[in-house]
Amino acid sequence: MEIPQSTLDRMAESMADRELLLSPRATRNAEYLRRSGHRPEEPAIRPPFSRDADRIIHSKAYSRYIDKTQVFYLVENDHITHRVLHVQLASKIARTIGRALDLNEDLIEAIALGHDIGHAPYGHLGEEILDGLCREHGIGGFWHNVQSVRFLDSVEDCDLTLQVLDGILCHNGEVHNQSLRVEGEADWDSFAEKQRKIEDGGDALPLTSEGCVVRCADSISYLGRDLADALEVEIIDERDLEEFPENCIDLFGITGKEAFCDINRTVLDVLIKDIITTSYDSDCIAFSDEASASVAAFKDFNMEHIYQSPKLRKNEEKIRVMFRYLFDQILDDIEEEREGSPVYVELINAPWASRRYIDAARPAELTRDFIAGMTDRYFEQVFRQCILPERVQSRYRG
Repeated sequence: MEIPQSTLDRMAESMADRELLLSPRATRNAEYLRRSGHRPEEPAIRPPFSRDADRIIHSKAYSRYIDKTQVFYLVENDHITHRVLHVQLASKIARTIGRALDLNEDLIEAIALGHDIGHAPYGHLGEEILDGLCREHGIGGFWHNVQSVRFLDSVEDCDLTLQVLDGILCHNGEVHNQSLRVEGEADWDSFAEKQRKIEDGGDALPLTSEGCVVRCADSISYLGRDLADALEVEIIDERDLEEFPENCIDLFGITGKEAFCDINRTVLDVLIKDIITTSYDSDCIAFSDEASASVAAFKDFNMEHIYQSPKLRKNEEKIRVMFRYLFDQILDDIEEEREGSPVYVELINAPWASRRYIDAARPAELTRDFIAGMTDRYFEQVFRQCILPERVQSRYRG
């Protein structure tokens, strides 16, 4: 049914009134920029950045978050964080900060929900392995933030706004910045230049304050959560906690080993309030000196005791073999045009994949994108299909 024009007019007035309450550094809905604009807008019902969040949620790539590793791969434990939960946590944290700073929450939500869509199976190990394979095949390195943009902008052609794609591209949870200031111009040439800079091994800061908030919230969302998960699955123990940084113990008020059971709640409370306080009357999104030093030390602790743990990486060589085998097999299937191959069924001939992207991508690029889009479970399933002989069910048929 159609909404009466009088109702639409009143809704538009209400939206305009709400935008008047935003901070001068917030991104206004009227500033949105789409590459093609080939789909109709109904800004009174769904502002452009809210529409982008919907498009991301309904994308095929988003649905695959559900079984992608955050940190702990090959662990059967329903209580640890998977990628789909991480992006929801990052979104909630970023919107809390954004609301306090009078920023555009719709833009924050869209960036946060889409920021990790490009992650490969098996988390950062998978990204590391796929990076090496891509370089071997002459298609450059692999960066999950660039891949997130590729999935949403090219593979599925979601026609997202420049502001959302820029925030996704410029998130970087591995790098710690005490303060972030907006960078770049609101045009597609500036966006392309940022992508080239990242692909050359550099870093780029977001175009919007909302993108800066998401970049900070990404780190806040995983620091305490990863430590809590590591304790849950016993990657670390009390001996590791003895090396937890003193400045973090002071900042988060940790008084004993039992306090680590509530570490995530404490980290969120302290760091969210710190960013709001430090950024409220500032021209940047920033941590205080004390919090910044603690975040840097916390990241170093997690890197040494969790992400590089021999317990976590004990299957690394097997996973490397699996990635190499699948990359070679899928690439061969494309070059030999084996249309029964999963890459044809699930990507090349899939009705949701952009024909413009499929026609332009080289075989190695299609291979990269197919593997990067896999969930951990599907990666293992395709590997088994490739490596194990097919069993006949009861009788030979067809």
